[in-house]
Amino acid sequence: MKEFIEFIAKNLVDKPEEVSITEELRESKTVFKLKVGESDIGKVIGKQGKTAQAMRTLLSAVSAKEGKRVILEIVD
Repeated sequence: MKEFIEFIAKNLVDKPEEVSITEELRESKTVFKLKVGESDIGKVIGKQGKTAQAMRTLLSAVSAKEGKRVILEIVD
């Protein structure tokens, strides 16, 4: 799943080399923290958060298929 998020994020931003993802476990959930360059944060979030929400929806679908629960956080 980490590679999936990274693929989407790198194709959205102008500086794909600044994309990084960390993974941590909280209770029964996996939290992915997506960090992008300062100038690219708006591209990952999108207008009214629609791009970020779409990424979360895709991630939920993939994780549900594997029987896992995941959360995507976008950090700066």
